[in-house]
Amino acid sequence: MTDDDVQRTILGVWRIEQPRLITSLSRMLRDVPLAEDLTQEALIAALEHWPVAGVPDKPGAWLMATAKRRALDHLRRNRMLSQKHGMLAHDLAQEQQTMPDFDSALDDDIGDELLRLIFTACHPRLSREARAALALRMICGLTTEEIARAFLVAEATIAQRIVRAKRTLSDSGLAYETPRGEELSERLASVLEVVYLIFNEGYTAARGDEWLRPQLCNEALRMGRVLTSIASQEPEAHGLLALMELNGSRIAARTDADGEPILLMDQNRALWDLLQIRRGQLALARACELGGGGGFYALQAAIVACHAGAETADATDWPRIAALYGDLAALVHSPVIELNRAVAIGMAEGPQAALAIVDGLADEPALKSYHLLPSVRGDLLQKLSRFDEARAAFEDAAALAGNTRERDLLLRRAAVAARAVSRDVSTHK
Repeated sequence: MTDDDVQRTILGVWRIEQPRLITSLSRMLRDVPLAEDLTQEALIAALEHWPVAGVPDKPGAWLMATAKRRALDHLRRNRMLSQKHGMLAHDLAQEQQTMPDFDSALDDDIGDELLRLIFTACHPRLSREARAALALRMICGLTTEEIARAFLVAEATIAQRIVRAKRTLSDSGLAYETPRGEELSERLASVLEVVYLIFNEGYTAARGDEWLRPQLCNEALRMGRVLTSIASQEPEAHGLLALMELNGSRIAARTDADGEPILLMDQNRALWDLLQIRRGQLALARACELGGGGGFYALQAAIVACHAGAETADATDWPRIAALYGDLAALVHSPVIELNRAVAIGMAEGPQAALAIVDGLADEPALKSYHLLPSVRGDLLQKLSRFDEARAAFEDAAALAGNTRERDLLLRRAAVAARAVSRDVSTHK
């Protein structure tokens, strides 16, 4: 195995194991920021040792043992009770032999370690933006750059939010905890937002060589199902679950055998998971029964349900989708929602009507580095046979795209538009 192979292996294992390491150390130390720091130290240790000694047979167990050893050293330096030392040392010795059961239920309202960590990160003392940024950093292992792209804000802003959030958690002595009753309800909206963003990062990765990160989608779905059980009367919890189930039903059709993206209108609908669609429909119905049909997640789920209910791409009810995006835009002012509404209007009324909306978004500060704005514009221009402008728009989108697969797709679309330009030139000679 080459050094590059080892590096890729370390980062791949790290992406999977980081949230488990942090949750385990947080439970052990009752200190989330410290747990993240020690988890980062375990990564550094792997980067130092694995290229020399080789990748261990159980890399996840190696990282866990290393992180817990450092946590134990920290506890000893702080003169914890000797009884606690003995218990922790015993636990560490056992976990070095076998992988621990990370998903064992806790004797509390939640019964899920990752959710407990998210609820801790979503403490009311932190700002709404800081809660989500901190949780995405710890749960997904996202970089500040990736989180900044998710929120459409500057990277430096996200970095400051994370630093301040960790400092607030440390300075205030807030414990790794499971809120109950009213405290749980107070944090639920932020927790739903974090789970939503985790799913989105898995559904269309902002960075890296792969368009999909299915393990993140599955983790978000699992947490969404737990949330509907502990907050069974909250319509938005059911709305979010519906949205994730319905979107998740298309995952098998979203890439080809080589991992290249397949856009919605070109997907083989026979590959869509009918059982998952049914689960999503039931969750959406439950959200509506609870009076939440007009909620942020339920409206998005209703949009995806329109796609799920269409046997063919041509049978899609685009006027209904455009109307739902209008409802969503009235609920939440967002240029991204308006861009999606433009796509629906383009399908319902024609590309010229949509292009007027898209061009009106050109000066939106939040969309300056958002690759989907020129991508949508390129698609509309191509449909209008303005191929040279379409080529330029796709090239602009590719330059902004952070994901390798998505960048390659946009460059292929630019090449198609360029060939159309050449054909036009030849025809008019």
